[in-house]
Amino acid sequence: MAESGYEGEGEGEGVLLYYKYAEIPDVLALAVFYESRCRALGLLGRVRVAPHGVNVTIGGKMSSLEKHIAEMRSDTLFDGTDFKLASCDQPSDDKIAKECGFTNLSIRIVKELVTLSSDPSLKSPEISDAGKHLSAMDFHSFLQDAENAVDSQESIHQKLILLDARNVYETRIGKFQIPNVKTLDPEIRQYSDLPAWIEEHSDQLRGKQVLMYCTGGIRCEMASAYIRSKGVGFENVFQLFGGIQRYLEQFPDGGYFKGKNFVFDHRISVGSQDGNILGTCLICGLPFDDYSSRCRCMHCRMLVLVCYSCQGEFSERYVCELCQRHGKGSKMLPLKDNPMHSDLTPDSLESTAVELTLLASQQDSDSDLSRRNGSGPHRKLRILCLHGFRQNASTFKGRTFSLAKKLKSVVEFTFIDAPHVLPFIYGEHPSKAKQCSSEQPPPQGNCKKRFAWLVSSKSNHTEELGWRMADEPFDPLQYQQQTDGFEESYSYIRQVLSQSGPFDGILGFSQGAAMAALLCEKQQRSHSLHDFRFAILCSGFSAFPYKMINRSIKCPSLHIYGHKQGQDRQIAPHVSSELADLFDQECSMVIEHDYGHIIPTQQPYIDQVKEFLARFI
Repeated sequence: MAESGYEGEGEGEGVLLYYKYAEIPDVLALAVFYESRCRALGLLGRVRVAPHGVNVTIGGKMSSLEKHIAEMRSDTLFDGTDFKLASCDQPSDDKIAKECGFTNLSIRIVKELVTLSSDPSLKSPEISDAGKHLSAMDFHSFLQDAENAVDSQESIHQKLILLDARNVYETRIGKFQIPNVKTLDPEIRQYSDLPAWIEEHSDQLRGKQVLMYCTGGIRCEMASAYIRSKGVGFENVFQLFGGIQRYLEQFPDGGYFKGKNFVFDHRISVGSQDGNILGTCLICGLPFDDYSSRCRCMHCRMLVLVCYSCQGEFSERYVCELCQRHGKGSKMLPLKDNPMHSDLTPDSLESTAVELTLLASQQDSDSDLSRRNGSGPHRKLRILCLHGFRQNASTFKGRTFSLAKKLKSVVEFTFIDAPHVLPFIYGEHPSKAKQCSSEQPPPQGNCKKRFAWLVSSKSNHTEELGWRMADEPFDPLQYQQQTDGFEESYSYIRQVLSQSGPFDGILGFSQGAAMAALLCEKQQRSHSLHDFRFAILCSGFSAFPYKMINRSIKCPSLHIYGHKQGQDRQIAPHVSSELADLFDQECSMVIEHDYGHIIPTQQPYIDQVKEFLARFI
């Protein structure tokens, strides 16, 4: 949409996307400004503020979005910013609106606007070294000249490479297609996998003119700088300014772009007048390109295309093409249960059946998971385990026995007690239990001490241990009052790390998950801890200060919690989901299960845990 088209839109709805790389003199002040102005204008969506810039996707009334643009343009910091404003309807699906972040306003202070790599040892390149910007018209002209070039002609376009910097689920529904031009699709699940792909395929890029593109341009900024940082032979890198969105505005018929442009808001995708359907259904293979149902792979949770006819009772068994390629396809929808199997030809039935048989023969076990990345054995991953509130290392070890057994060939768990010792309690308040009395003796047998990572600011957790009557009936939301004691626990874990470390990862359950999240954020902010390469947070909740403007935590994370209301009587699903939202979605994974306050080890959950751990072996 051209900027001249802003006026006259009335009170229609719209979406605004923009980013700006610039040194931010006061990150907190800018975040507070966004908080104030966006709420005043009734805008929802995502705002990320970093020391080197901002990344914004917000929606609301067109008139409010226009006012926001005018406010930002009045600040010289945003000179040259490409504000991409599009009119659209309100989200029609509440689930999609929530997943895309258009049910609230989320403002976070982050270290990076986009995560180029989940490897903390990989230094991000200087954004000032990014590839040269090409307008949509110049980008089109490059491709047009390459298409028309004579094969024998010595031309700069003979060395042209088109590189798609997006994720595989985006490229499946739309991409540039040009005769005579080689197009590279990295087929990655997430943007942070791109540097590894570039390293592996650097020979295809060396000495070539590389034209890069992505949705709106921001991913190309960092990726093009990364390619140019490789030195001689990698200097000629160009990028489509404004991304596919600006190109489709310039060429409404699609130009050289075929299919739909996947977008990270409630619109899901934006097509051209061309109407081509590039995507195909995962199950039946018929043309399909609608992600509105948000079907996901049962292993990696990546979006998959499943047509309306094939959706239904097998929704928990979809396996994406990448997981199938890596031998995770044994849970694919069986052909005999496929409602579309009668539409397949005998040849396709035979080839598909063979493929399924081969994939089933590659079903993962504990032993072949440990050999996944090579022919020989690997060192086991060392994971530090933090128990929940009013538990101890011994009881938590017992509760995770099945998990440890199923991961024994690849994981070594270390269990420790939290530093805050809690008093023993029993019974209900006398007003609720008439037969109880303060003289009631404690239960028979030896009772092990109970501990906590965080304690209530109202309680004296240093009181002498002893049996006492509970002050009130059990409160399933008591974890909300356990907010003190982090520094003591932090110092204690530092001591554990110095004596027993290093550890590859950290696993926390319930309050232990809240503590582990705090540690990951502290690690990112201060680098004072030995780095955990990943975190596994089970039935967790956020213990961050309520008023805190949350930073996006870059530590790769796996979040495990129940998805049915009432199953987990301690931690509600939405609370665990809010904790997961604090972590960078580019390097996080979520497993939702049908059980309560436990860590399930049945299939498919245990396979998903193994899939996550396989990244670090």
